[in-house]
Amino acid sequence: MSRIVYVNGEYLPEEEARISIFDRGFLMADGVYEVTSVLDGKLIDFEGHAIRLERSLDELDMAPPMSRDELLTIHRELVSRNGIEEGLVYLQVTRGAPGDRDFVFPDPDETPATVVLFTQSKPGLAHGPAAGKGIRVISIEDQRWGRRDIKTVQLLYPSMGKMMAKKAGADDAWMVEDGFVTEGTSNNAYIVKGNTIVTRALSNEILHGITRAAVLRFASEAQMVVEERNFSIEEAQSADEAFITSATTFVMPVVEIDGAPVGTGTPGPVSARLREIYLDESLKAAI
Repeated sequence: MSRIVYVNGEYLPEEEARISIFDRGFLMADGVYEVTSVLDGKLIDFEGHAIRLERSLDELDMAPPMSRDELLTIHRELVSRNGIEEGLVYLQVTRGAPGDRDFVFPDPDETPATVVLFTQSKPGLAHGPAAGKGIRVISIEDQRWGRRDIKTVQLLYPSMGKMMAKKAGADDAWMVEDGFVTEGTSNNAYIVKGNTIVTRALSNEILHGITRAAVLRFASEAQMVVEERNFSIEEAQSADEAFITSATTFVMPVVEIDGAPVGTGTPGPVSARLREIYLDESLKAAI
């Protein structure tokens, strides 16, 4: 059966979905996006993603194309129509298609935003084998633009980073700027030293992860110490544990960095416990 997608007010079979060649998302990467996980047919942390979407739009001087309730209705409708039990809902909003190419923003009263949503079925998303064995990462130079706190569709360098990792026989890459880790290609990065979880503080240099916020809150509630500061690759390699968080990986252990094992080279107890807590609590609050 064909997947049903949403394009500018219509639910369509994916083969029939079309946007203009003049859409600024295509021509200028002038758009933002969010990805919300689905577990047991319910949305995980939808409100957090909706709030961040509004912030990203505001930072690019774009008005929200619809209310949170309308967005929630579309998300739920797509999950239902496509029978998603475990998977993702991808949402992209661009500045629209003004009818020609120009660097100057079009008048929003004359050019409506483009709104696209689609689902991806991911059976085993919550309990896949990767969490049990951990992932390996390499370090690369962070060459992205300066406003990484805005979740834009400018994903070329993160894609290149994923390919660098793949060519090196690793699973992902951690980006480094001025000697310190910023984040992964599509995730926030952490190390564990004793009972202390260390992760970079929020700023324009990293994405303000929705999963990050939830995990750090759960960690504090579990009496774990959280330290928000910079750390280097060398410090990460000598840590007891390392892990990443994102809406699609939840809490994922990192067992090797640039060929050096982290801790015992196997997933550690802190990341395992945080993953367990996150999944339990997020499922309770899912809508």
